[in-house]
Amino acid sequence: MAVWVFGGRLGLRGRVGACRLLCPRFQSRGSQGEEDGDGLQSSSKAPKIPKIYTKTGDKGFSSTFTGERRPKDDQLFEAVGTTDELSSAIGFAMEFVTENGHTFAEELQKIQCMLQDVGSALATPRSSAREAHLKLTAFEEGPILELEQWIDKYSSQLPPLRAFILPSGGKSSSALHFCRTVCRRAERRVVPLVQMGETDANVAKFLNRYLSGGRRVSEPPGTVVGCIGAVSLSAARAKATRPSLAPTQVC
Repeated sequence: MAVWVFGGRLGLRGRVGACRLLCPRFQSRGSQGEEDGDGLQSSSKAPKIPKIYTKTGDKGFSSTFTGERRPKDDQLFEAVGTTDELSSAIGFAMEFVTENGHTFAEELQKIQCMLQDVGSALATPRSSAREAHLKLTAFEEGPILELEQWIDKYSSQLPPLRAFILPSGGKSSSALHFCRTVCRRAERRVVPLVQMGETDANVAKFLNRYLSGGRRVSEPPGTVVGCIGAVSLSAARAKATRPSLAPTQVC
């Protein structure tokens, strides 16, 4: 399972290196940066166990990938933290998905990896970034196009929208609905940064595409109930493969 390490030993400046170690899609990237001079070191000798705290954030400030110090309640950190929360929510949902034997856990994990790219882009504010920073953490259009392909694929399996539904429909489905709402909040945190020119518009586009699941679908109880969207659609598939789950309430 891919893991996004945030804060602590690695901090934001070590994010890209951490992603490289923990997520396959980052294997082409080099380890970057350290948190106030206290980063991971490679050695042929036995590795020294590092402390998991640095004390550098005790006064309420943290570093971006560019080395800039900002208050922890800065808009940038709000956006980074919310995308981190979204990835954690997806990881939680994956436990139910895997437990129930659904086949789309790999797609959820891939979305977590995409969110690591989102976090890297957000942690590189353009106002203090050099060209080398922007080149390393640029968020390209590829993940957006991939989400669109998933949406088109799953949309073809669902009927037209006929009613609004209350999020439920079993553990997997409910957890994925929660992911959708966390993503909605992440989008609200990112949009101001795009408007300020601090991050790439593709970041907001990615989250908005993820939120194509805002269009919810309901068929008669015991068939497909879920959301159209890269992750939310997984709830529909979960419902389709487990007809014994409690039906989602229709409004």
